[in-house]
Amino acid sequence: MADTAELLRANLLDVFGERDPERRRAAIERTYAPDVTFSDPDETVTGHDALGAKAQRILDEAPGFVFAPAGPVLVNHDLGYLAWGFGPAGQPPVVRGADVALVADGAISRIWTFLLD
Repeated sequence: MADTAELLRANLLDVFGERDPERRRAAIERTYAPDVTFSDPDETVTGHDALGAKAQRILDEAPGFVFAPAGPVLVNHDLGYLAWGFGPAGQPPVVRGADVALVADGAISRIWTFLLD
């Protein structure tokens, strides 16, 4: 069972940062509850398939961009926070944001993404 910090890092790097659909799917299954709800300023999606499609759309719209943590994961019991940057590899981020996740039974059950720029 993963801890909250590990789950937040997996969300950022192994799911939203993973361009290979098969590796991303495996990460989704080990990181999120089956009925996970993901919300960002554009939409709210529910479930593994919808979350995987959301990650794919983000990556498709930004070829060559990578996600990188912008600080440590902060944890308060079952709630985690991770700031991040997204931009061309090796360059300053074009977009900055933060994820806040609620963890239950060793998996992310709800996650909210905030855009900071």
